[in-house]
This record gives sequence, C-alpha cells and structure tokens, in this order.
Amino acid sequence: MLGLKNVHHIAIIASDYPRSKAFYCDILGFTLLSEIYREARDSWKGDLALNGQYTIELFSFPFPPARPSHPEACGLRHLAFSVEDLDAAVQHLEQHGVGCEAIRVDPLTDKRFTFFTDPDGLPLELYQR
Repeated sequence: MLGLKNVHHIAIIASDYPRSKAFYCDILGFTLLSEIYREARDSWKGDLALNGQYTIELFSFPFPPARPSHPEACGLRHLAFSVEDLDAAVQHLEQHGVGCEAIRVDPLTDKRFTFFTDPDGLPLELYQR
C-alpha cells in the first residue's frame, strides 16, 4: 500500500515574489514563518503557514520559463505528499506503472524525497517523514 499521510507542502514559483508574498499573507491570511534569500540561485524562499500549519513554499527564480511541466517555472511547482516509508511508496508506484526519479536527499533538512508525475504531467513529490 502506498501509505499517503497528508499534504506535506505546496511549492509555488512566483514571477514577482513581493507581490505574491503580499497576496498570500496580506490578502489570503497566510503567516510568513521564515524567509531566506539564496544568493547562489538569485532566489527567494518564503515559508508560509495557514492557521499555524506550514503549507506553502513560495519561491522566486530569475526569468522562470513558461510551463506546463518544467519544475522551475512560474506557477504551481509541485504537490508533495508525506509518507512514512519512501522506498515502499516508490515500489508501490512502480508496481502500478508510475516511474519515479532517483531518490534524493534535501540538503537543508536531510530528508529523502522523489518526484513523479500524474497522467497530465503535473509534478508530484513523495517526502519521507
């Protein structure tokens, strides 16, 4: 069994980071938990919470390409699901004909993750809890 537990986070790449941050925080009511500028990537990353629950990673990248599916493009980046056992979840997907990228380790959290796509090419992520 795949064993999805909940939505881990939603990552959104904004074409105008300050405008999007104001929209999500000032208009929709999200709280900015943390914010970091990543100089090597010329990129902002804001962590947003809804009702105290971490929900959205808001990114900026210089000149993001148009998309429907490129992972560093403007708009929805991916939808992530947390799982207890990433290896078992990947095996389950592959048994059902769904290919996954190689498992990687997030250098900031030291957690393991992988990406796959839905039938329309929407990027999805499995993130080990």
